[in-house]
Amino acid sequence: MSNHHPSGIPTLDDIKIAVIGLGYVGLPLARLFSTRYPTIGYDLDKHRVDALMQGHDTTLEVEDDMLQKALDAGFRCTSSIEEIRNCNFYVVAVPSPVDENNRPDLSPLRSASETVGKVISAGNIVVYESTVYPGVTEEECLPVIEAVSGLRFNQDFFAGYSPERINPGDKEHTVEKIKKVTSGSTVEVAELVDAVYRSVLINGTHKAPSIRVAEASKIIENAQRDVNIAFMNELAKIFNAMGIDTHDVIEAASSKWNFIKLNPGLVGGHCISVDPYYLIQKAQVYGVLPRIMFSARRLNDGMGDYVANQTIKAMNLKGTRVKDARILILGFTFKENCPDIRNTKVIDIYHTLREYTPHITVFDPMADPVSVQNEYGVQIEKNDISQFQGQYDAVILAVAHDMFSTVDTRGFLKNPDEGVIYDVKGVLPREWVDARL
Repeated sequence: MSNHHPSGIPTLDDIKIAVIGLGYVGLPLARLFSTRYPTIGYDLDKHRVDALMQGHDTTLEVEDDMLQKALDAGFRCTSSIEEIRNCNFYVVAVPSPVDENNRPDLSPLRSASETVGKVISAGNIVVYESTVYPGVTEEECLPVIEAVSGLRFNQDFFAGYSPERINPGDKEHTVEKIKKVTSGSTVEVAELVDAVYRSVLINGTHKAPSIRVAEASKIIENAQRDVNIAFMNELAKIFNAMGIDTHDVIEAASSKWNFIKLNPGLVGGHCISVDPYYLIQKAQVYGVLPRIMFSARRLNDGMGDYVANQTIKAMNLKGTRVKDARILILGFTFKENCPDIRNTKVIDIYHTLREYTPHITVFDPMADPVSVQNEYGVQIEKNDISQFQGQYDAVILAVAHDMFSTVDTRGFLKNPDEGVIYDVKGVLPREWVDARL
């Protein structure tokens, strides 16, 4: 039996996978691929690699026993580029952030493409998973591989794009259950890329007609959610001004069969709060000003400041002195039950309140205090929530970690009759709460 197709690309039986970038996306994917193919995970962060090789994932996306089982079966992680040289199917899963001006920052992708260029050989395939605007794979990434390797795209090596759909902290929609979009740079490669993913996914794949279509499909998934949440946030502002409970309105409206039920909230993290900027910028290159997406981003980016000001308003209405008040913020990560602090909007609540008082305590059992200190310059507490009993003038439930659902937040107030509880997530009993988003 021939080991390769006529074009030189490997057969399904010969696939050897290297996943470049072992974060929230790369590690679960590499672990899954390792159940079917020889797989190596590559990451520049040696501490990350060492922890994974000892059987622990600090992102909590892959449980320790599952990771250990993969390691025992031959999966391994490395920071050594030489160890991925013998692979023939490279998957790039590195971040695609924005800079301080919300412009796409493609440097992690370019760096990963250089890495691939150093090890790729004839007949190999590289598949990108990072969220980008249409055209990045073919216009920005593959020329880097060509320049470094000396190989020619679609003659010597081939490419695909299969956008990640990892939802950090979600134990229901795990990587093997996600239906994935796939694509390839030729008809033959598209079929092989699709077959590789299909072989490890319970719910299969959707093969897009081109890499650009696959890129576009991913970015509108997140942009659509951003716009929908922005609409809910705008409604929350309107109904709060009218003295109507937004959650009651949403419950009533969602009794209609085709109402899309979403709640208002803080939109942070590395996807919904970042990805739309990629399409916004590229659209303007083509002479289109994406007004709805741009407005949604502005509105969602301002919600942390809004929550802080609504808390201050509630304190004033109760006669609680805001200047030098003691305030407890419960939760700092960008979403519940997840340690990810990237682009958390809780920092905006904190900064607005700091203009009035230095006495702010942030408690989050999921977040790493060292990472929070390094990234945001904020000291957080994560041990023993009971130490805060009876100390605060206001409590803000910012993130709905499961552990907070069993805590009586009223116990943290100095005086329950004068103190304020603000519920960002709408999860606390109504009678406890003075205001909610």
